[in-house]
Amino acid sequence: MSSAGESVAIPAIPVYEGGNDDGWVPEMAWAIPKHAKKRVNWAGKMLAVDAPPRGDEFHVNDEYYSWVQEYLEALDIINNWRSSHNFPLNTFHIGLKRRAKIIDPTVITAQRIKRMASIELKLSRFPTMTLSQMQDIGGCRAILSDVTAVSKLCESYGDSDLKHTLAQSDNYIDNPKDSGYRGVHLIYKYHSDRRQDYNSLKVEIQLRSRLQHAWATAVETVGVFVKQALKSSVGEQEWLRFFSLMGGALAVKEATAPVPGIPSNYLSLVEEIRDYAKALEVANHLQAFGHALRHYESLQSKDNHYYLVEVNHAQKLVNVTGFKKTESDKATAKYLEVEKKIKLEPNADAVLVSVDSMNSLRQAYPNYFLDTGVFLNEMQMILAPAPSVKKALKRRTSSV
Repeated sequence: MSSAGESVAIPAIPVYEGGNDDGWVPEMAWAIPKHAKKRVNWAGKMLAVDAPPRGDEFHVNDEYYSWVQEYLEALDIINNWRSSHNFPLNTFHIGLKRRAKIIDPTVITAQRIKRMASIELKLSRFPTMTLSQMQDIGGCRAILSDVTAVSKLCESYGDSDLKHTLAQSDNYIDNPKDSGYRGVHLIYKYHSDRRQDYNSLKVEIQLRSRLQHAWATAVETVGVFVKQALKSSVGEQEWLRFFSLMGGALAVKEATAPVPGIPSNYLSLVEEIRDYAKALEVANHLQAFGHALRHYESLQSKDNHYYLVEVNHAQKLVNVTGFKKTESDKATAKYLEVEKKIKLEPNADAVLVSVDSMNSLRQAYPNYFLDTGVFLNEMQMILAPAPSVKKALKRRTSSV
């Protein structure tokens, strides 16, 4: 590990990490941690601290000026810590993609580094958590066709001889959250004899079915527009209850464990969903969200690997900038620049992701393009009358 403050780059040589779940890492220089964990944790605390009074419109007081200097220093430290997860994250993503495609050739995988705003929110929600303890700075995701494929992929990881340490495993399919969230989270600690700078950095692997992903996408999309942290179970009880019920209905469809706190009788469940869907005008909202944004894409070439997605909800704009595999540092630097710019803009958002194509980007992160079509279709099918009811209605109509 390099000493605090020392700038070091890994030689740009191809590396094979070994084992049955790692792959060749593209030739490039990767960021490594430059700061001691004590310094990283200080930066995390700075991120979560409210700014002091600025002073009047003509004079900035010394306290505010000092805070600004420390805050900008903290952002640089956090960005280095965050960027240092790119190497282990890339390794886990390569393994996830290879492993998942054997089970489901239609799988979509993606990786992302946690947004600064999300880091700040999490540290604010959990005051005792330190930044160095956060387990999902780097995360990769697999979206599989169904729960059977998810289960097989979980078994594949369970049977593997990975040298990395499984730090935590949460199966929210067998044990759904009250919110209706379902999926599997695997937290690994990276370990390598060759790349010891990254040892003990954690990466989260998320495994979801297509329906589970559609539910999560709808929650995030609605949360953005109603300006509530529905994803974190914070917001209007009506929306939270609706998504809990829908999570339960999708669990029934996938024949998995029931979501706590919802009607056990399916007809009662559907009727309650219908009531909330009508009161909240869910279909109208999702359709409006889906048509709200105009997409502007400034992709420099066809061989991009990283994509910086910038969203301005007030202006109804999405901008996507592509970066090549060898431009990891450039991508993360631009990411930090954008995050500093949107810090005080409540209607703006940004995320840096890595996928194989724009099509995969849209499917893996549809909430940034407001694509809730799958969820809306599922809701409409759940609320559609059963065939027997349709026949009865048709007979009643024809007899009038």
